[in-house]
Amino acid sequence: MAPQQNALFLPTKLGEYTLGERHIPTAGKGQLLVKNETTALNPIDWKIQKHGWFIETYPALLGTDIAGVVVEVGEGVTGFAKGDRVFFQGAWTHDEAGYQQYTLTNAATTAKIPAKYSFDEIASIPVTLAAAVVGFYMPKPHGAGLKEPFDAAGRGAYAGKPIFIAGGATSVGQFALQLAKLSGFSPIITTASLKHEAYLQTLGATHVIDRNTPTTALAGKIAEITNKPLEVVFDSVSSAETQKFSHDLTAAGGTTVFVLPGQIDAVAGKEFVSALGIFGFPHTRPLGERLYAHLTQLVEEGHIRPNRVEVLSGGLGAVRAGLDRLENDLVSGTKLVIHPQETA
Repeated sequence: MAPQQNALFLPTKLGEYTLGERHIPTAGKGQLLVKNETTALNPIDWKIQKHGWFIETYPALLGTDIAGVVVEVGEGVTGFAKGDRVFFQGAWTHDEAGYQQYTLTNAATTAKIPAKYSFDEIASIPVTLAAAVVGFYMPKPHGAGLKEPFDAAGRGAYAGKPIFIAGGATSVGQFALQLAKLSGFSPIITTASLKHEAYLQTLGATHVIDRNTPTTALAGKIAEITNKPLEVVFDSVSSAETQKFSHDLTAAGGTTVFVLPGQIDAVAGKEFVSALGIFGFPHTRPLGERLYAHLTQLVEEGHIRPNRVEVLSGGLGAVRAGLDRLENDLVSGTKLVIHPQETA
């Protein structure tokens, strides 16, 4: 009998997360098998459960922010060895999801963890960084089509141009701030709870506006900071309300980036794109591979910094309560993570 592992299944559409067992997969060509030390929770995981989005086949396995240790190296893989600490974006398949104890990953979209970071910290990066990267750098209509800043040649391309990022303290927003800084935007204006102001400034925000500011007053607040047109606006919240004011703020000829499907009509003379931060698609995979080729160095040099995290005890059994907190908006400025190996 093949070796077994613990896994957290979504057994049916709109069902309840349930602990079970499945076999441990084997690394194929171009793949790594990773022992999952930390998996982060994402809001999409409760939205899939409650709304039935995206998943067609059940039972399903979710969880897509993963950090762990390489235990098997597949054929043709170079640059990785057993024992390497790595992180990567999982996928919603049984072999590649993170709500289990072992996961397969493609080596081309896997990065080594710099020594100064823990599994817990680094697991906060993959998915929400992907959403920001796709939103900014995928060609239209999948993203804003900006020049990539992954190496020195692409940095600072938008120097002197202002940018507005709605929801800077969200996990996606924190990476959008850092990427905006790498791309040279200035000023970098965001909305957030003011308790996060000092922290967001360390990530690149130059101005933090109270998230409770009425939308009718927001344009005036921004006008006090810059009189230049906002050619790019990034909405990391993407509720119907934030989509409307973000698109309204965008200048004629500019682009608004949403991280959820558009719930509004585009205004004549400007456009919006809905970014799906997944590097497993044929059209997004090349961008993911270019990012991951530089990601270890970007993290090592501090250009990309992890979110702050909160560790939930209980392994996979803690996921359900954690997702309830995310659903009820009881998490602010931090990423919830669990240790799959703790699962009894």
